[in-house]
Amino acid sequence: MTFENKIVVVTGGASGIGEATVQGFAAAGATVCIGDIARDKGEAVASALRAKGQKAQYVPLDLTNHASIKEFAAEVLKRFGRVDVLVNGAGWSKTQPFLQTDDDFWDKVISLNFLGHMRLTKLLLPQMIERGYGKIVNVSSDAGRVGSLGETVYSGAKAGLIGFTKSLAREGARYNVSVNCVCPGPTDTPLLAAVDQKYRDAFVKAIPMRRFGKPSDVAGAILYFAGPQSDYVTGQVLSVSGGLTMVG
Repeated sequence: MTFENKIVVVTGGASGIGEATVQGFAAAGATVCIGDIARDKGEAVASALRAKGQKAQYVPLDLTNHASIKEFAAEVLKRFGRVDVLVNGAGWSKTQPFLQTDDDFWDKVISLNFLGHMRLTKLLLPQMIERGYGKIVNVSSDAGRVGSLGETVYSGAKAGLIGFTKSLAREGARYNVSVNCVCPGPTDTPLLAAVDQKYRDAFVKAIPMRRFGKPSDVAGAILYFAGPQSDYVTGQVLSVSGGLTMVG
């Protein structure tokens, strides 16, 4: 699979699944733009790829801030002229009972997992429609498909991203813009590392393949949806969970 001459934007590209996705696209020849709030990490990822002769740049992005999203989209189009592939990969959560959450927590979770992606997509979609080509890959979660104990708000936001994917796919199809969704199960990322060990142990026991996913496992699914092999695929939701949610 090659992405030569493709401009790819990956939000949340400074760590975890996002970083593995950036690395996958860069290795396949794409020019990759990393959008992330973590400036030092984002710059480091881009610099490491350029040191290997690959093409990557970092642009600051705070998905909880509408002005930052507008500035990011404008800068991306200024630097690269277009976006061929948009990967809405950023996300955040904290495991805790719903009744212990508050409005500030809700706002942050919904912005980082749904609203921010929707806003960025609206800004970058018009140039895809104008050119008659585009690939949008939203990274949701199996929590959005089947729920997750202690992640009620996160699950709701990720479910919203799934519905957004399916509905936007219907609008984009006539313009040759595909919109698909990847739903990771428990994956060995900094987000999972912050989960209490008892939950981690329970997760592993419940996964038929008896291991956590690797970021590269999920990145492979994202690259599939972004590549030519999926040109006739849109509005689909793919679970990458080691069989954890094969029903649901």
